[in-house]
Amino acid sequence: MRGRDDETGEFLSPSRSQNRRDALEVLALGEKLVSLTEAQLAKLPVPESLLPHIRECKRITAQIAHKRQLQFLAKQMRREDDEVLEAIRDALDEKGEAARRETAAMHRVEAWREKLLAEGDAALAQLLDEYPRADRQSLRQLVRNTLEERKRNKPPRAFRELYRELRELLVGDAQADEQGPGDDGLDDDDFDDSRDT
Repeated sequence: MRGRDDETGEFLSPSRSQNRRDALEVLALGEKLVSLTEAQLAKLPVPESLLPHIRECKRITAQIAHKRQLQFLAKQMRREDDEVLEAIRDALDEKGEAARRETAAMHRVEAWREKLLAEGDAALAQLLDEYPRADRQSLRQLVRNTLEERKRNKPPRAFRELYRELRELLVGDAQADEQGPGDDGLDDDDFDDSRDT
């Protein structure tokens, strides 16, 4: 039962509802961890003490037993410091955001490829306006080859090559923009000025 501070009137501990919400959040986090591969788990800051429980939960496939083991995992996780659980959540969110960015980039590349195949030179002119460093001749040739492949029902070699070329152009430009102009990712400390020439 919760008590109140006589002077301030504030509750001394979280409510049962808050405790339940916290427990359900930890259970959901445990479910995410169980769904990850060993390689993905290795990249997360999961304490060694939790790994056997996660593996055991993966191993059990019977529904009721799996649910019971998952609840036991959540109980073990609640014994960890809040900072540990937050670090795991942050690492998972970071990977989720990277995956969303990757998917968005893939869709953008596919959209440009379809537009080039459907609209031809008009779409190519628009692409060159947005991405001046694009190789007009190479892209035009890949579009022509892809259309020829489709006409002859050949394997989609040029179709894939067009995707790779567009991906390098669009994603490469986006990464360069993130670095900023003149930012090559090197620090001044990377150069040794002490050498006399």
